[in-house]
Amino acid sequence: MKILLDLFISVALAVSAHADDTVHRYLYTASPDGAQMDTNSGKGILVFDIDNGFKFVRRIANDNLIAGVRGMTGCLHTHSLYYSTGARRMGRFDLETDTVVWDKEMTGGCDRSSVTPDGSKVFAPTGWWEKTDDGGFVVIDGATGNERNRIKVGNGAHNSIMAPDGSRLYLGTTTTLTVFDPNDEHVIKQIPDVGEAGVFPFTINTAQTYAFVCLGKHVGFDVVDLAQGKVAHRVMAGTEPIAHRTHGTALTPDEKELWISDQVGKKLFIFDATQMPPKETGSVELSQGGHGWVNFSLDGHYAWCHTPDVFDAHTKKKIASLVDENGKRFASSKLIEVQFRNGKVVRVGSEFGVGWKQP
Repeated sequence: MKILLDLFISVALAVSAHADDTVHRYLYTASPDGAQMDTNSGKGILVFDIDNGFKFVRRIANDNLIAGVRGMTGCLHTHSLYYSTGARRMGRFDLETDTVVWDKEMTGGCDRSSVTPDGSKVFAPTGWWEKTDDGGFVVIDGATGNERNRIKVGNGAHNSIMAPDGSRLYLGTTTTLTVFDPNDEHVIKQIPDVGEAGVFPFTINTAQTYAFVCLGKHVGFDVVDLAQGKVAHRVMAGTEPIAHRTHGTALTPDEKELWISDQVGKKLFIFDATQMPPKETGSVELSQGGHGWVNFSLDGHYAWCHTPDVFDAHTKKKIASLVDENGKRFASSKLIEVQFRNGKVVRVGSEFGVGWKQP
């Protein structure tokens, strides 16, 4: 009898341990979104369960977000999200303890920021609204939140992307894409005349051979050859040029498709990215307008954007809507996937739709 009891306990413990090893995937979003305050849901970080139909899980209060969130970048090494707000503030939020490690006002910025893979440095663009030559990066100590440096590049420093391997840092200013070495912080290359007008979102492939930069006057994008430092192709959506700005571009993780956002037209256009230049293959309709954005789950199965709509990226069908705890449809362009196992962060996505293709 004792042998049977011991066997039962061993099996039960094994099953329990196996269950604890399950990876749980969540979509972390920020409210209010500094770029579309009308779709907010109070103040805080809202968490949705990717594995359970994107159901609302909980709200993490944070009064520091009241000025509106400008960006949210993650770091696996420090298991943290780094958020920026319209009040020139940057903050670090520990995902495993649900606590704010630091939150400080900076001398400039802060817009859509980037963090090194080890979390040692945060690069905060001074903002698209900074129209002087003093625009560029505020460099912040990732551990303390103290300012370390200012890098002057040009006006309208808006979106920034850290390459997944941490080897390069990219910054968009007015019709210019600048490439940095994030270690010694020097400018490697500046690529002019990209994006048609203004400064708008962009993304990069894993190999860092191409950047895809949104256009400012039409629905479309520039394909930038990063090695040659010039625009290789300009691609327009639709059968005729669509005179709306493009605000949002993302590669599927396998880099087979590129999706872009037509915020005015309430649509996401889809391109075959296995050919150069990419060729339009279709589109999906959105339930509402908004700021414009698009991104994918780390496995490439789901696409989400600046509306409450969530799509199956393979079938192109809408499969869910983000709804807060009060049943209100919720939209934000600040969204990032976080994966947990046994309460520990095991993977963090990007707020930009960067390529994750394995060599």
